[in-house]
Amino acid sequence: MRKEKQLAKDIAPSLLGRAGGESGRPIVAIVCGGDSSEHGVSLRSAEGIYSFIDKERFEPFVIELTGTRWEALLSNGKRATVSREDFSFKVGRRTVKPDFAYITIHGTPGEDGILQGYFDLIRMPYSTSGVLVEAMTFNKFTLNQYLKCFGVSVSESLVVRKGNEDLVTDDEILQHIGLPCFVKPNAGGSSFGVTKVKTLEQLRPAIALAMHESDEVMVEAFMPGTELTCGCYKTAAGDHVFPVTEVVTHNEFFDYDAKYNGSVDEITPARISEDLRERVQNLTSAIYDILGCSGIIRIDYIVTKVKDDEGREHDRINMLEINTTPGMTATSFIPQQVRAAGLDIKDVLTEIIEDKL
Repeated sequence: MRKEKQLAKDIAPSLLGRAGGESGRPIVAIVCGGDSSEHGVSLRSAEGIYSFIDKERFEPFVIELTGTRWEALLSNGKRATVSREDFSFKVGRRTVKPDFAYITIHGTPGEDGILQGYFDLIRMPYSTSGVLVEAMTFNKFTLNQYLKCFGVSVSESLVVRKGNEDLVTDDEILQHIGLPCFVKPNAGGSSFGVTKVKTLEQLRPAIALAMHESDEVMVEAFMPGTELTCGCYKTAAGDHVFPVTEVVTHNEFFDYDAKYNGSVDEITPARISEDLRERVQNLTSAIYDILGCSGIIRIDYIVTKVKDDEGREHDRINMLEINTTPGMTATSFIPQQVRAAGLDIKDVLTEIIEDKL
């Protein structure tokens, strides 16, 4: 927590909230922070979005949410309390009331539908999908079961709930999931609390670790293969499916260290066949439409090798999870893919914001 406070203090001058007369530009609140272990990651995404946004078109302010403490980060290093009545705050004598919320909270309450419900109530447009989509995509097990009905391939999984851990026995996990397997928070991100379990002795400690992040834990079958990720957004101006990124971790799996400390090779565009690239992009677009998503999403996949009835090998695309508020630092996947597509991230954000205003 001390490190995150220092991060907020350090970035506040760069996340300039200008006071003074009315600018005439729509006011965009870049909403970050949240109540999960991804709080600090979210602050870095806010810094990225602030650097990308077109300041000739919009007047951006960064607002950090921590529990019931909602504060705008100002250019002088001070903070202004944000009203929960209408999301307004004071900068000197000026009352600032945002016209739009760009949500970049990774985890609760910005990625699970809670904050979206609040903005719906106060009639403020925002960058992400709505309440139902956010709640569903945040719950990995629920999302998997739903998309299976549409023919999307996912790994086998079981859920263990806090207080009822004994309802799912070790024998059931071994029989239905097998080893190795992944134990992960059912609601969470950035690989916090995720363990690759190789032995039965590691199973219950891994479940206990994941319980620190979520009251529900998903035990998921391990799938060896190539990890890919693909971003997408759609507006009235058109559909945009980004180039596919190949993720090659130097660690046991794509954990926090790999994601944020450089222990990974992120290759955009991915070193895959044209046919596989097209299939991944088409599936990403289809899932976006099935769920009724809005704003930028990113879908992670594992491509495994399987054989058909005649023994011929082909690629199976397995969905891992959907990120509805993906990381937005300069080196995050989405900005990488935007650049690879020959687009300008500033124009992408402008299109998303103006589509909702």
